[in-house]
Amino acid sequence: MGKTVYTSQYKSRIVLETLREEKLVGEIALENNLNPNMLRNWRKEFLEKAPRLFEASKREAELAKKEQELEEERRELLNTIGQLTVERDWLKKKSVEIFGVEYEKKFNKR
Repeated sequence: MGKTVYTSQYKSRIVLETLREEKLVGEIALENNLNPNMLRNWRKEFLEKAPRLFEASKREAELAKKEQELEEERRELLNTIGQLTVERDWLKKKSVEIFGVEYEKKFNKR
């Protein structure tokens, strides 16, 4: 006979029922054809892991904040690149006007 596999949704629903304390764990186990010790283990595991849920939320918030900061830095860098490109193009134009088309040869003597 194969081992029964219970979904996490099923386990959560049953454990939450035990946490409401409207019935004894043994009664809930009997109603759902479960071993009371298994149900107690599910409940213990659920309660042990519950704090991690909030830690994960905190980590997700920190990651979202970091992602937002990186996006802002990216925008600033793109703005700087754009500004430098405009300035370079202006300098090239003025250099041609002042020194002529072959101005680079005058300054690249090595």
